Amino acid sequence: MFRTFEFAIIFAGLTQLAIATSSLVIPRVLGWRAETARLKPLTRQVFWTYAGYVFSMNVAFGALSLLAPRALLDGTTLARAVCAFIAIYWIARLVLQFTLFDRSGTVRPLFRAAEAAYVCGFAYLSVVYAVAAVIR
Repeated sequence: MFRTFEFAIIFAGLTQLAIATSSLVIPRVLGWRAETARLKPLTRQVFWTYAGYVFSMNVAFGALSLLAPRALLDGTTLARAVCAFIAIYWIARLVLQFTLFDRSGTVRPLFRAAEAAYVCGFAYLSVVYAVAAVIR
């Protein structure tokens, strides 16, 4: 069982790095540069700062999962807390996908396929880290 969850955490790390990498094309696809150009400078700077923080968190969670999967599963209070935090992060992202985002302009098949892939990734990450937070 432990070995299976170790693999699940490693795959979760790869999933998070894939999400982070693919998110680098989202600004171009959604025209963020033109959209944010209409904002006041401070608002634009805050937006890009937040985008950088989200990207950095995804990379950090991915790297942590790839480099220390056993430590995330060792049952310590810290390991459980980290897994719970990551689970909450991805659960919140999954909930926001369906409650906050206006997806009405994403009718093209490529957008729908990309959204489905992201949602599957968010769901997988939510489950893996939630289970890792409570097992052992």
